[in-house]
Amino acid sequence: MVLRSIERKIEALFEGIFGRAFRTNVQPVELARKLAKEMDDHRTVSVSRVYVPNEYTVFLSPADRDQFESYEDNLRSELQEYLSEHARREEYALLSPVRVLMETDADLDLGEFGIATRMVHPDRRRGDDGEPVVDVEPGATMIYKPKAVAEPTQAVSAEELGVEQELVTLSWNGDSREVKQPRIVIGRSRDCDIQLADANVSRRHAELRQEGASYWIVDLGSTNGIEIDGKRVKRAKLSSGDTFTLGSTEVTFTRAAG
Repeated sequence: MVLRSIERKIEALFEGIFGRAFRTNVQPVELARKLAKEMDDHRTVSVSRVYVPNEYTVFLSPADRDQFESYEDNLRSELQEYLSEHARREEYALLSPVRVLMETDADLDLGEFGIATRMVHPDRRRGDDGEPVVDVEPGATMIYKPKAVAEPTQAVSAEELGVEQELVTLSWNGDSREVKQPRIVIGRSRDCDIQLADANVSRRHAELRQEGASYWIVDLGSTNGIEIDGKRVKRAKLSSGDTFTLGSTEVTFTRAAG
């Protein structure tokens, strides 16, 4: 099988003599499989075809990115081939050949990685300002964490553990909203979980996502982006008391015992 053959090629190329170096780091084969999952999860069905993203950005911790320093071009090439074969097998349509990019994200811990997808027009991959021109709203970055060695224990409530339940809130312009869902979409549209009356906020501007014990604010391809401490970011891990700006609206993230 071609797909399995490519998988073995990635294993042989990057996990052979370097296997010990990757034991606690991101595994190349795991990247390939999660990229294929993101392709499946971001399908767009048209009249006669099923389109999938053609650009994938992999976010790695500094330590994980360093592991691939001498082999990154080879790895990206293999991952692109893997995704192209997956698209052919599933009969997906692509606007252009698959492109895989890699970025460093200091907020990620060793073994964690994120994947963001885009569907980019082949003739307009770069706009006037050098940024990719997106034809379809990009999906939020998905964060993958390394699997625990031990079997997970059965989940219990905060009351059963004898501790107070954590209270997570977002506050803006005198209003506040308790967050009880793992994903909250923030924007100008009435369809959003939190609607902001701000003309500078996009209809679906950002998403607050819970990943394990951490919370992330993720840009959903908005026009004005997300700012934290005056810097524009695509995604950021939040700590209690952190403030981020959407359009002209400052939002404060708070988590505390309820």
